[in-house]
Amino acid sequence: MPFTNFDSRHFTAAEKTSINTTVTSLESALSLKLANLTAQERQQYGSVNEQNKLIIAKVKDFRDSQPNLSSPDVDWTEFLNDYDSRTFLQTTIQRLQSLIDGLNNAKILHDWDNYQAALTDYDFAKYKATTQAVGFETKVEEVGQFFTGGNNQSRANTTAAAEAEE
Repeated sequence: MPFTNFDSRHFTAAEKTSINTTVTSLESALSLKLANLTAQERQQYGSVNEQNKLIIAKVKDFRDSQPNLSSPDVDWTEFLNDYDSRTFLQTTIQRLQSLIDGLNNAKILHDWDNYQAALTDYDFAKYKATTQAVGFETKVEEVGQFFTGGNNQSRANTTAAAEAEE
């Protein structure tokens, strides 16, 4: 028997509303802080690699511990504000990325459930079409168009192999 309902964590209407409200609030809070760079600007400004980040951190360490060694030509208030904002953004991005990864994984499981149920329904329709039940032949033709490679025997073989392993 195939494993279905792999991920039964469904959202209630209230949860969907709450999440949408929260995301809208987050979008509003960030709207004035976001930047939209062109591909050329990304290439121009995106050159701060890990090595360069170490340089920035070391210069900040010197600024914090021995400010007398700092260049008077640098706006240190702006430097520290940029450093703080960058640190905050990186932490926020990591937190949001973790949520995105979890959402993508949950979506994959729901997609899997839908696909397995659709295959089961298609197999049922094929069976009913062999009994001359009204409407099933059309359904089989309509759904069957999405299967490539000719016949649908590979689906039956995959199902039989999975059942044999159990």
